[in-house]
Amino acid sequence: MNNQETISWTRTENPPGIVVIDEIDRCRCTLHTPSPATPVPIAADRLNYPVDSAFTIRTSAITVPMVPGVNIRNAEGAVLTRIEEGADESRPPDRYALELSTPLKLYLVVDSAVSVSTDTTRTRIEFENVATVAIGARSRHQSPAGTVVTTDCPTDMMTAVSTFSSALKTTACERSYPTLRGHPPLIEHGETLDVPEGLTPPETGITIELPPKHRFVYAVASLAYYLGARVRPGSTPVILTSTGFEHRLDSERGVQAEIERVLKQVLFLDCLTRTTGEAGIELYERRKLEASLPIALPELYDRSIADQLQAYLSVPYADIEQYVPNWKITSHVALCPDTIETIPFLVNDLAVIRTPECKQVDRHHQQIDAISEFVRDGAMTRSTMTDTIDQREYVQPETTESLEQVWVGDATPLGASKATSTAFRNRLDRTPTDGDITITVVCNEPTMAEECDAIDGVYDSQSDHPLTVRIHRGLSTDELAAVFERPTDFLHYIGHIDEDGFRCPNGRFDARTLDTVDVDAFFLNACQSYEQGMGIIDAGAIGGVVTLGNVINTGAVTIGYSVAKLLNCGFPLRAALNIARRESLISNKYLVVGDGSLAITQSESGIPILGEITPTGNERFELDITAYPTTHTGMGTIVHPFIDGETEYRLLSSNSNSYELSTAEIRRFLSLERIPIIMDDDLLWSDAVALNEL
Repeated sequence: MNNQETISWTRTENPPGIVVIDEIDRCRCTLHTPSPATPVPIAADRLNYPVDSAFTIRTSAITVPMVPGVNIRNAEGAVLTRIEEGADESRPPDRYALELSTPLKLYLVVDSAVSVSTDTTRTRIEFENVATVAIGARSRHQSPAGTVVTTDCPTDMMTAVSTFSSALKTTACERSYPTLRGHPPLIEHGETLDVPEGLTPPETGITIELPPKHRFVYAVASLAYYLGARVRPGSTPVILTSTGFEHRLDSERGVQAEIERVLKQVLFLDCLTRTTGEAGIELYERRKLEASLPIALPELYDRSIADQLQAYLSVPYADIEQYVPNWKITSHVALCPDTIETIPFLVNDLAVIRTPECKQVDRHHQQIDAISEFVRDGAMTRSTMTDTIDQREYVQPETTESLEQVWVGDATPLGASKATSTAFRNRLDRTPTDGDITITVVCNEPTMAEECDAIDGVYDSQSDHPLTVRIHRGLSTDELAAVFERPTDFLHYIGHIDEDGFRCPNGRFDARTLDTVDVDAFFLNACQSYEQGMGIIDAGAIGGVVTLGNVINTGAVTIGYSVAKLLNCGFPLRAALNIARRESLISNKYLVVGDGSLAITQSESGIPILGEITPTGNERFELDITAYPTTHTGMGTIVHPFIDGETEYRLLSSNSNSYELSTAEIRRFLSLERIPIIMDDDLLWSDAVALNEL
């Protein structure tokens, strides 16, 4: 095995091929070959493409057990064609670069005739005889280029936020692809402003002026980053360009709402404009809107970012609103000094950032709700005691239409996950590891063995993504401490937790006493696990699921089983819990803490999807698909659903992924990959739906 940067590769014998692994983000891609192939390392710059590491093999064919989409480029790098599911393409002898959008970015460079064919489950690439193929891989993992120190002064914070766009890899409309948006510089709170050299925003000619108030600086961060804009103090909230264009941000909707609207409008129209320069990309949203738009997208493609901005904002938002994708994240950030340190991580997800419009929730009502729920059910809870008086401060952020809600601040949120800068930084500090993804299940209560037995078969390996599952029962305090200190990608805990910690056969174990943990993510399916979970984050974990009070055992089993299955399908923590919430009345007791965008495994198709099926009569069904963004497939990603006759791409998390299908067509779709399905308000699974519900 060779290791350069975060990428490694290893040869396999049965079946023969090469496995390429991103050791930071725990994702991989298998390249099957007709006979065993020996990788020979080469310098990454020999490929003339942005890759982290490279090697050559000798082979007559390569088969990828998925359909990632393949761009065939000529020697100059121009895209000749794009191959999707069900398509075939042959090219005469020449030099080609085949770009594959797998969980890792792969480039295959070869001097040969090339033939590419696909079906619903694989992509096969054949060469003329045995050829030498140079293969380069690029991790999608991003690291910030530096750290800016800022004071509490809003004008200093404006300077700090202005450095974010130094991470953009282009100012053309292609920056709407998440792979061309680098991670913004980090921010630390300090006594004096300090901006390292090299963190200079690009020359876009765009400036955003705002009154020097913290709430405006926070809210504008994602927009300033995406526009490559400098932020400076001014009496009137306004966007200015060097060409004389002005756009006021103090609309009747309010400054924060107008900033959000501009961000969504510009990214969306960039996605439409960029298809002008992309061979083989037919975008559904462009086809639906282009004829009615008052702007000419082809003419805008080569214009400056300032000219594009002016043209985009001439389009009434109401004319495009129904086609703008559901946004991944709305974050609600409390106005206190330390929360500025989370802003670069939120901007990296292109999150909508709001300062709190939320209400404080009476702690007494939280206590009453928990006890009454227990009494009504008459069932066992995962605690050895009733709820103690809750000393936490609760807040309830305003509900939005985004797929996920995030709270940043000292209080405990209801209806949103709780993010911390510690968790985000822990993710940046994640160290490379090879081998299988490791899942650790701990059941420390014999009466709760039902959940342990149920999930034993849930965490299973996919053909291209092997897992190692360790199951422990009845651990002592020392043994449980050792589990937290042992490397594992995900820990699923089942048992009792109270204010003194985890209950073990020989006493209580308090995770807050740990200096470090080697657990990336966790699910503490026990009563009152919030404080223990936050302690695990502080000791080095990235994210997890915890509870805010007592949870009934029967409901906890249901939630635990559903979350496990969703995580195993590649859903990030936040998305998995949001989908599983419909399964139990106690779901409001569960909360994601830390970085909820962390996924434990990768989905078979690369993007986790949720389907909803509604019978329409005469053996016809309406299928609605929601594709969920991940850390690698953020806002601006395009998807191609494997639906019979579908030739167009759609934007990720589009509002318009609805199809009317026959029984045969929908069964074919359900057979492609195991995914969650909503039917009659129940959470089901595609294999069960195909067999029993249609």
